Amino acid sequence: MIEFGFGPGVCGELAAGATREWLVTDGLGGYAMGTVSGLRTRRYHGLLVVAGETPAARRVGLVSLDPAVVLPSGARVRLGAHEWNSGVVDPRGYEFLERFDLVDGLPRWRWRIGDVVIERELAMTHGRPAVAVVHRLVAGGPVRLDLSAACTWRDAHGERRADGPTPRVEPADGGAVVEGAYRLTGPDWTPEGQWWLGVHHREEAARGLHPDEDLWCAGRFSGALDRPGDTVSVLAWAGDLAEEPPPATQVVAAARQRHRAVVTAAKPADAVDATLALAADAFVVRTATGPDVVAGYPWFGAWSRDTMTSYEGLFLCTGRADEGRELLRGYAATLSEGMLANTADTGRVEYNTVDATLWFLHAVSRHVTVTGDTDLGDELLPALHGVVQAHLAGTRYGIAVDPADGLITQGGTPGTALTWMDARVYGVPVTPRTGKPVEVNALWINGLAGLAELTELAGQDPAELWRLHHRARDAFGKRFPTPAGWLHDVVDAPAPAYPLGGAAHHDDDLLRPNQLLAWSLPYAPLEPDPVALRRVAAGLFTPLGPRSLAADAPEFALRHRGGPAERDGAYHQGTVWPWLVGPFVEAYRKAGLPTDDLLVGLVGHLGESGLGSVSETADATAPHAATGCPFQAWSVAELLRVRRVR
Repeated sequence: MIEFGFGPGVCGELAAGATREWLVTDGLGGYAMGTVSGLRTRRYHGLLVVAGETPAARRVGLVSLDPAVVLPSGARVRLGAHEWNSGVVDPRGYEFLERFDLVDGLPRWRWRIGDVVIERELAMTHGRPAVAVVHRLVAGGPVRLDLSAACTWRDAHGERRADGPTPRVEPADGGAVVEGAYRLTGPDWTPEGQWWLGVHHREEAARGLHPDEDLWCAGRFSGALDRPGDTVSVLAWAGDLAEEPPPATQVVAAARQRHRAVVTAAKPADAVDATLALAADAFVVRTATGPDVVAGYPWFGAWSRDTMTSYEGLFLCTGRADEGRELLRGYAATLSEGMLANTADTGRVEYNTVDATLWFLHAVSRHVTVTGDTDLGDELLPALHGVVQAHLAGTRYGIAVDPADGLITQGGTPGTALTWMDARVYGVPVTPRTGKPVEVNALWINGLAGLAELTELAGQDPAELWRLHHRARDAFGKRFPTPAGWLHDVVDAPAPAYPLGGAAHHDDDLLRPNQLLAWSLPYAPLEPDPVALRRVAAGLFTPLGPRSLAADAPEFALRHRGGPAERDGAYHQGTVWPWLVGPFVEAYRKAGLPTDDLLVGLVGHLGESGLGSVSETADATAPHAATGCPFQAWSVAELLRVRRVR
């Protein structure tokens, strides 16, 4: 496993330390998250962020434990770092930060104040919303350590202000209970109760969202650090408030042991594989209905498309096939009219994707192929056959197999965006891709072949499935190649405007990366063409993965920046998507092209943004700064998969 460490060059510079983020999760969808510098740059940062009924329904609880060291001279040095809406960062605790390390996936800070060195470690319990924060005197002393507990209790996507209700803080043994929702314990608790006004989150400001909130300083813990090795620890937890977690030092030790076991189970080939296996662990959660996948931290919940796209990397490449089996069975139970539920972040079940179900077919096929678990294939076979029949008959949103050629068409409902390029601005899809999208039909052709094999393994006749597969594959080979050498992104798309008597449909030949699936899937409709792939690479490839649109297209967006409308408008119009490196490298390998240098940029990225993980997106133009979620499931899964499956 890569152990990330940053010395004074990063820790002493606010700009560098504030752009690198760490994440620790609880296995339920909750987390602790922050920056190397300690500066809270997002409304989502906190030490105890608790998942609700769904992983996306998170609430921020304990925001920070701001340390202050009282030296023998009586001098008081504050080490916390908050930014205020005046633009001032106070106190400037990051200037005392000598070292930050991420070891076994857990963050560790080391501050130096003269001869005094104090270390902080942090971990969460797995399967319970609880965090342990341990402070240890490494050198010098004696000193006293005060820890001010900045608290709130709010939706993770919002903010709380001092002009609203004051947080309710009630005394409890060794600390306090905040809003009846979570409890704090530690040494020598002193209630305080005052607002910290105008705390600023620079990342929210950059995203065009309200950047300021007020925090409630509920009180202060205090403990003596007389000699090296002495500790001052705090626990915070939600759920059963009467059941205190184990001592903080035990929580940290248990988390380290568990993380090492996760890596061992993945049987990594090298330190990068080990790092990615641990990164993958953060996204696999347990909900009331069984295993699920968080699409990204800090703001996404579970999305079926992301889950199924990530399946092989998160489960089959990490030794978690048993959990994966349970997940696939659970998702199969959500099928309706041949479509997989997209639980999303809305709090309600929706059926609004054209590709998630096809990724599900692929995931089941890969599970059986990799594990030999034919029992699962047999169990799910009726449901999978139902998917094919529903698509042949036609299902929601005009999704249907065109009887003329056996290809899938979609998007007959205005205002819908059903492929993974689903961004909308003011309710209008940016890339509706109505018609027959290239990757949707590659997945359909791939799914038919995979299902035919599962059918044969079950002792049933696969002839009709193979007939459907061959017919769609033949039509694909005739319809999708363009004169330019790559593949159309969509065929039979509605023409934006046409003269009286002109054609009502057109074929979209914009250079996009969706065509990569037509060459990379196990039962891809086309054999990869080295010349075409090199043209695609020349137009799309960056060190962090393919762009979503070539730079010479009129709609190309240079940056994925600005407010919600600007960001959503650029989301799939050039923005780099690291998850696409999986199909890109796979297609290159199938074509016999060299791949040794294609992953260097993403491996380097593991230490640049979300530490030990891979970002959701990046700017289309150099230096391709990371954007979106700093910890994204399918980005990690596809990099892990393509490194492991050679």
